Amino acid sequence: MRRRVPALAVLAVAAATVLGGCSGGEFGGVYDLPLPGGADLGDHPYEVHVEFKDVLDLVPQAGVKVNDVAVGKVAKVGLGPDGWTADVTVEVNGDVKLPANASAQLRQSSLLGEKYVELVSPNNPAGRLANGATIPLDRTNRNPEVEEVFGALSLLLNGGGIGQIQDISKQLNSALSGNEPQIRQLLTNLNTLVSNLDAHRGDITQALDGLNRLSGTLNTQRDELAGAIDNLGPGLAVLTQQRDQLVTMLNSLSALSGVAVDTVNKSQADLIADLKDLQPTLTQLAATGQNLPKSLQLLLTFPFPDSTVAGVKGDYTNLFADLDLNLGDVVSNLGRSRQSILPQLPGLGGLTGGTSGPGNGVPLPLPTGSGGNTSSGGLGGLLGGLLGGGGH
Repeated sequence: MRRRVPALAVLAVAAATVLGGCSGGEFGGVYDLPLPGGADLGDHPYEVHVEFKDVLDLVPQAGVKVNDVAVGKVAKVGLGPDGWTADVTVEVNGDVKLPANASAQLRQSSLLGEKYVELVSPNNPAGRLANGATIPLDRTNRNPEVEEVFGALSLLLNGGGIGQIQDISKQLNSALSGNEPQIRQLLTNLNTLVSNLDAHRGDITQALDGLNRLSGTLNTQRDELAGAIDNLGPGLAVLTQQRDQLVTMLNSLSALSGVAVDTVNKSQADLIADLKDLQPTLTQLAATGQNLPKSLQLLLTFPFPDSTVAGVKGDYTNLFADLDLNLGDVVSNLGRSRQSILPQLPGLGGLTGGTSGPGNGVPLPLPTGSGGNTSSGGLGGLLGGLLGGGGH
């Protein structure tokens, strides 16, 4: 709220300022004169730098407001460090606390009123705006000027869009006259299309998210993609050089396929007959089931199959055996044990021991080693008795 100050007080302040300048102080012009009714800065104001693209006709001593309440003034308007933007220095009452991420806007008190700077607190305030802080360019803006609005309106009215509305209306009438059913059908189809798109908005969003992830992946692998594209040129050059060989290979492959097809067609009956002949063998192999694999397993591990591994302790197996290769002792032992593992032969009465006669034959004669008749002594006599006694 501005306070009314008598004109006499204003003149007194101006006279004091002029006298101060004459007494040795530096006078910078009318902008150095304090305006009556300005904001109360308090005892400890702080400065904030605000960057604007364009400050229009903002001047020093202009007001600084927060929620339409005057809290400070514009101290200086200068050029930014980059030489393209404006740097506005404002002084704010020390009792006014603003967040560090506050924004600034250049506003106008009325249609033709004065300009002032409005400081706005965001929805998510963070920290506190300190003395000497800077509000960057991305957090400032300005409203359009009255002159800009009138200029755009003048462009619209004088040969702009307003003058073309009549032509547009005539063209629309000409295009729609007599085509009402088609236009109605078009609108119906458009409504159906929009409804389907709305029903699949989740899938569309998911597809866009997937496309975003794909783009991110391609972006992370752009070096590999660039290398692959760079190496693609030499590869294409090699293929171009070997074009004749590739064409020849494909032609030969085509001829080979023709010969193979002809061979298969001519041998079709023989192949079918071979397959039919092979069917019984395959059937018997299938009927063996697990017997064939198990027998092969036992054959490969004989005489120690897998079932004997559990009885082996350590890395060796103890075996105690007496092996007698004297055939006479073998036959004698068989006779004493009265057990026969040899078939009964005619004329010998069997080899089960005991008295002679059917079922009670005597053991075979033992070899004498005297060099007598080969039919009754030694291994020859044994074989002779076995073969001759049978009448074969």
